[in-house]
Amino acid sequence: MTHHSESAADLATTENRVTLRGAADLADALPYLLGYHPDDSLVLVALHGPDGRVGGRIRADIPRDPAAWDETADQMAARLVDTQALSGPRPDAAIVYVCQEPPEGVEAREVMERLRPLAQRLRTACGALEVPVYEAIYLAGDRCWSYLCLASGCCSGEGKSLPESGTSPMAAAATYAGIQIRGSLREMGRRLDPLGEPIASCQVGAFDAVAKELFPRMLGGGPDAKVVKGETLRLAERLQSRFRRSTPPAGAGGEESDALDDTLLSSDEAARLALGLQDRGARDVVAEWMEGPEGPPALRLWRALSRRCIGEFAEYGTAPLTLVGWVAWSLGDDAEARVALGRALERDPGYLFARLLHQGCNGGTSPEALRRFLRGQRAARSR
Repeated sequence: MTHHSESAADLATTENRVTLRGAADLADALPYLLGYHPDDSLVLVALHGPDGRVGGRIRADIPRDPAAWDETADQMAARLVDTQALSGPRPDAAIVYVCQEPPEGVEAREVMERLRPLAQRLRTACGALEVPVYEAIYLAGDRCWSYLCLASGCCSGEGKSLPESGTSPMAAAATYAGIQIRGSLREMGRRLDPLGEPIASCQVGAFDAVAKELFPRMLGGGPDAKVVKGETLRLAERLQSRFRRSTPPAGAGGEESDALDDTLLSSDEAARLALGLQDRGARDVVAEWMEGPEGPPALRLWRALSRRCIGEFAEYGTAPLTLVGWVAWSLGDDAEARVALGRALERDPGYLFARLLHQGCNGGTSPEALRRFLRGQRAARSR
């Protein structure tokens, strides 16, 4: 399809199906598909079947350097196909979204035109994998433009207005299905941002000291590495119990809850736990705290630990960020899971656990198979 007025996609909710037609409908649906408003984002949405049923979603930051656009486009297209392979048939088509607010004093149409080659590059990358792009949309605020519009004057000038908030069929269906938008990507990601001063300097100093002690023991293998793993797990258990006892006050917002949680970790504890979780075996054991009364305090612990991985030690945040994503997904919060797993993959694109979780969450698969596996692992260890 080359004209956005012909584009259509079906979104199946729990009880009903909504047909989305045209760029404005598709743009309006994006926050409901992701669970948040994307900022400075590229999004690919898979479509299946002749009716364009919505499937998996892939999001990435818009690279500031245009020299990175080719690589980003190729990676996103490949990830879209790989993600769908986990949960069913490969995509029959895709929708491209380019989301970026214009800076002050700049018209949205100028940004749209500047990013047009990036949208085209995404189309080319998808086409190379035999996934045609039915629509490519630039989204800014409450307006959108179709990159595929061929009608004279149709998407020129000020673009098309999105439906008024809460009035679209998509909004009605989402309300009926209990789908909520959690704010913007930037707001959600703020809960995982590294801490600033006065904690930052103390935390870096603790990482320096603990790394000098732990790394020779961990890298040597043998008995010392096993001892460190045991120390890591005992520390994690103590901290998880501490977080369970210190619950945020009823009605506390995310910022208030996080401020409390940041006081529950010392710099030394955070450094020891973050470095100890570089052991994949230790990480897999604590991943078992994923449900029931263990899940929420574990999620708070991993968020707080993620915020402690700063400066030159930021890369050690990959494991706790992945655990944030896993527990959030297991507890039913797909939006937070996508944000956290995306952050983990930004730190280390090759981190296999994060990649598999990201594919599963974005592909619409259930986390129950992994939960069953981890329950079995725990039961076998207790025999």
